Amino acid sequence: MKKELVSFEGVHCTNCGTPMQGEFCHECGQSIHGVLRPMHHMVEDTLEMILHVDGRVVHTLPPLLYRPGFLTMEYFSGRRQRYVPPFRLMFVLCLLAFFLCHLAMDNLGFVKFDTTASAGTAEFAKDSTPDAVRAHYEQLRQAGVKAPDGTALQGKALKKALSVEREHANHRLAQLGATPLENQDAKGWILESHQVHLDWLPDGMNASLTRSLAHATANVKSISAGGEEGAEATERVLSGTFAVLPQTMFLLLPMFALLLKLMYVFKRRLYMEHLIVALHSHAFMFLALLLGMLLLLLRSWLVPHAAWVGLPLSFIGWALFAWVPVYLLIMQKRVYRQGWFMTTVKYLFAGWCYVWLLAYALGFAALLGFAR
Repeated sequence: MKKELVSFEGVHCTNCGTPMQGEFCHECGQSIHGVLRPMHHMVEDTLEMILHVDGRVVHTLPPLLYRPGFLTMEYFSGRRQRYVPPFRLMFVLCLLAFFLCHLAMDNLGFVKFDTTASAGTAEFAKDSTPDAVRAHYEQLRQAGVKAPDGTALQGKALKKALSVEREHANHRLAQLGATPLENQDAKGWILESHQVHLDWLPDGMNASLTRSLAHATANVKSISAGGEEGAEATERVLSGTFAVLPQTMFLLLPMFALLLKLMYVFKRRLYMEHLIVALHSHAFMFLALLLGMLLLLLRSWLVPHAAWVGLPLSFIGWALFAWVPVYLLIMQKRVYRQGWFMTTVKYLFAGWCYVWLLAYALGFAALLGFAR
């Protein structure tokens, strides 16, 4: 196939006026091609960009999975064009991994919801007016709910039963076109007490903290009460936690890179080099997490139809899990080029510190999830 020869003689950059020597200006970098073009040209450019990215993915993911430190050494050597940049690689894998984690938790039963109805909930169907439903619920709240054996419920069991009764009452009120009942305990806590007021914060920040604290307390009470309300609160907390996990993990990267900088201070490496090591390390861990979640979902789908695939898939999953710490140790050895003894000591120390950092990060993400 012959390559078409194009002459750029007499063509100037429309942005800076520099004579063009190719399709891109060597002064400002602007392309010779304009954006005001027929739609089919835009589609062609988009497909070309996607295929180009796909080509880099093919060259990036396999060595990221089974060649520890290879991508990092390639990046340090200046051979970067054929690989996905470290930050973009880590960012995309992080989003995909947490998305599949959330999907797996929803579909594989990691979190179970108790939505069992208490005795006598069908009685609200007999109430024909909103006032009758509210009076019925108030009577239950004052008199208490009884267990099937006739004994009165107390403590947490009573709160859970009343929560379920309130849900059924609200369902009947919705059928009647009336406004639902409010959670009096949560409302009283929100409006009357635990108002956040810090003198050194603006009023808007104090109000935001008050709302977040109120949401967290309401979610805890709803989860403790159980029923449909508890299930909704649990799902809300999980969704909020997974929504902030990527941003939380990004906060770990500079701290982990600083830890590597301190451990290898005599290597005289730039902080950016340690940051690239951290990016590739996290990209590999997110890729391993992504593959692990895919294996779990695949196993849950195939085992009911072909039980014999359960054992091989479980073996692959455990092998992937065991490969993660081995991979990171080999990567640290290849990148920093120290002896096995010093590499192992620093690896264990860095891992111990990272576990604490990760625990704090996950705890912070969970707090933000409860505040939704």
